[in-house]
Amino acid sequence: MIHESLERLSQILAEDDLVLDVGGWARPFSRADLVLDQMPYETRGLYGHDGEGPERFDASSWIQRDICAREPWPFSDNQIDFAICSQTLEDVRDPLWVCAELVRVAKAGYIEVPSRLEEQTYGIQGPWVGWGHHRWLVDISDRRIEFVFKHHIIHGKPAAHFPATFAGNLKPAERVQSLWWKGTFEFSERTFQDPQALDDYLSSFVSCELQRRGFHAQLHPRATRWRSRAAGTLSGKVKSKA
Repeated sequence: MIHESLERLSQILAEDDLVLDVGGWARPFSRADLVLDQMPYETRGLYGHDGEGPERFDASSWIQRDICAREPWPFSDNQIDFAICSQTLEDVRDPLWVCAELVRVAKAGYIEVPSRLEEQTYGIQGPWVGWGHHRWLVDISDRRIEFVFKHHIIHGKPAAHFPATFAGNLKPAERVQSLWWKGTFEFSERTFQDPQALDDYLSSFVSCELQRRGFHAQLHPRATRWRSRAAGTLSGKVKSKA
């Protein structure tokens, strides 16, 4: 979770607020009273903790279960005062179900996901685009969150992603998107049946951001090699038919 959000949480959460951390295994929120995650309590904290101070939750308040299972979470409607769901929705197979349960069980909450600036950048984790285990591209606006399946074409089309040099210019706050909500928020999945519409969705975001920031689109070496091989293969096929 970014520092600015942790600071805001420290100011708005009351001592007696019941706080739930959904999907917090890798980096649990220390202030949480309850944690809901499919991984066991004993293996928590792979990447440390969010927030200062000792853990407020313990083994008895760590609820191990699949958050995407189509079964209601073990909380009543509006039982939770505040729910955290940070760096989780982009990973799971059914983020819509998770959002629905967040709205049902909590009165308010905070969601954090990778921004498309990060998720559509080549070389963030390795020789591919974004994080290899992420399933979704996410768009957040006002009180709405929209999910788009992260199609594999994003790795093979240079126009669909930012060059590797782009990542070094991103500030921490630009690498994430946040949604602070109270009462409810809207959520949906956006799908594409028209290949050109999907291409436009991916490439227009990249080209607009590069232009806005004064960048010139540059192909990374792997993309250049890919295009050369593709051109060579196509040329060979054409010649073989001649």
